[in-house]
Amino acid sequence: MIAIYPGSFDPITLGHIDIIERGCNLFEKVIVAVLRNQSKTSLFTIEQRLNQICHSTKHLLNVEVASFDGLAVNYAKMQQAKVLIRGLRVLSDFEKELQMAHTNKTLSPEIETVFLATSNEYSFLSSSVVKEIAVFGGSVDHLVPQHIAIDIYKCYDKTQPKPILNQR
Repeated sequence: MIAIYPGSFDPITLGHIDIIERGCNLFEKVIVAVLRNQSKTSLFTIEQRLNQICHSTKHLLNVEVASFDGLAVNYAKMQQAKVLIRGLRVLSDFEKELQMAHTNKTLSPEIETVFLATSNEYSFLSSSVVKEIAVFGGSVDHLVPQHIAIDIYKCYDKTQPKPILNQR
């Protein structure tokens, strides 16, 4: 069975990768689908994000990376996928995602949404959090793959932050 994991992935985080890896254990193929959203200002271009995701998931044999426009359920049908994967971190995610799942069901009753609860160590993590930390000069090395951390530091014209030492 084919599953689609849609999102903006700007940037992809270790939390996203955790969901992808776990999805790969459940489905024959997982397509990580980057939404082309022209109304949203992104840190990275679509092409950069596709390359970042490909590099981050190269160890997974049943992952495909692509971009799409429009509704995720329409893209899923085009790819003959039966499942949309969604990650859940906190209760507010569940409320939003459940509403979206119900809406998608009205559009495409044959497409199921599977929710994967994020692993505990990533329950706070989002792309927005990563960008906010980086813009203020903090280290994101523990939140994203190393090659993406380097890309992020370049975007904010910063070098990799030095650890803060406890001083007495």
